[in-house]
Amino acid sequence: MSSLPNCPKCSSEYTYEDGLLLVCPVCAHEWTAESEITSLEEEKIIKDSNRNVLKDGDTVSVIKDLKVKGTSSVIKIGTKVKNIRLVDGDHDIECKIDGFGAMKLKSEFVKKV
Repeated sequence: MSSLPNCPKCSSEYTYEDGLLLVCPVCAHEWTAESEITSLEEEKIIKDSNRNVLKDGDTVSVIKDLKVKGTSSVIKIGTKVKNIRLVDGDHDIECKIDGFGAMKLKSEFVKKV
């Protein structure tokens, strides 16, 4: 008996086949076995303001003064940020900035150093 993959959306193990589709009874997500393979191969490519591809661990520089939400502080243009981590979402860079702590930045406001 071959085991079916867990649901890619909710990780439920109770998936079943319905014709060519795989179905999750927990969240009602439907997908094909081929789409699962291609989704594993695809990675979201995040680029900086100059269209350079960013990756985890890169060092970037801020290209615009950025207001820090909830404070009167500003991250100045030219601030270098080391060891970035790429994440999904609107703010696609997580990092630590000296003097500010943990921050999330948009890739459109940085350039690769």
